[in-house]
Amino acid sequence: MKDQQLSKYLSLLLRHQPERIGLQLDEQGWTSVTELLEKLWRDGKRIHIEQLDRVVKTNNKKRFSFNADRTRIRANQGHSIKIDLAYEPADPPAILYHGTATRFLESIQAQGLLKRNRHHVHLSADQETARAVGQRHGKPCILSIDTAAMLAEGHQFFCSANGVWLCEQVPPQFLSYPL
Repeated sequence: MKDQQLSKYLSLLLRHQPERIGLQLDEQGWTSVTELLEKLWRDGKRIHIEQLDRVVKTNNKKRFSFNADRTRIRANQGHSIKIDLAYEPADPPAILYHGTATRFLESIQAQGLLKRNRHHVHLSADQETARAVGQRHGKPCILSIDTAAMLAEGHQFFCSANGVWLCEQVPPQFLSYPL
């Protein structure tokens, strides 16, 4: 299995469907590296620790983390399954960005940004990342979020280990369209 294929498969397993290979995640999304590798082998994926380590280190989105002693692994954010990543509230930059497809703008203008089946709305600190995210869904557009005003109204923000900013929702009045 190539590194990019492994990264995508790990995203599926560690964020959405651990049961696919009988993997157990704890309440914070961690699983044993040994168990993961054993279950991958049983699933016909001949992955060694060296490749897993390389994928974690070189993933351009920094999707995965090892714990301090490298015996456990988890996805940093983006889960659709119930887990508690134990994020601490953090003060974001005054403006953050969200990339989306133009076909979603009407709904976003009416409802704002909603987490839907995820744990949080994902925001980025730079427009380039937001554009890359938006391109995955169609013709991209970038929305800017007035996070300073949101903080003043009591909204909380969190920053994941890979630098993705997270919040529960972004009401429409805090959005500027499109960049």
